[in-house]
Amino acid sequence: MDIISQLQEQLNEMAMVAVNTFGTLQRDAPPVRLSNSYPDPLNPNPNPEDPASQPPPAPGAAAAGAAAPPPPQPPQAPPQPALDLAEQPKAMSHALVLAAKKFDALVAALPLSSEEDQLKRIQELQAENEDVGLELQKQLEAAELELQQVEVLFNEATDNCINMKKPD
Repeated sequence: MDIISQLQEQLNEMAMVAVNTFGTLQRDAPPVRLSNSYPDPLNPNPNPEDPASQPPPAPGAAAAGAAAPPPPQPPQAPPQPALDLAEQPKAMSHALVLAAKKFDALVAALPLSSEEDQLKRIQELQAENEDVGLELQKQLEAAELELQQVEVLFNEATDNCINMKKPD
């Protein structure tokens, strides 16, 4: 793989890591209170001592009293390992820094040349392109000539078959 393709691949990787990092940071960010006139999203019950803010008891709960046994609990699945939300952004930013360093190393490996050298190389490549183009044109003309000869022979053969003539 040439250096330009490696640079393109590394740039795509950096973009993917950056998008994933920003998405993770946005996903894990705590909610922000916009104004004091809005309720706090982290505290749905701001006045726990206020009897008006207490939820009403469920119907029949007072009548049943403490005699009713609690309903059986379904079996619990094993707990999933908790993601370390503090370490994940650090790991993702570390991956982004490593990708950027690799990109810088690839850029440093690019050959340096002056504008004059680049123009000279462009002229050389254009001359080589013209030479190859002329060679291809000659091959095309030769192939067209051969095709015409084959078509003439094919037409003679089909005429001989149709007329039941023996070939000359």
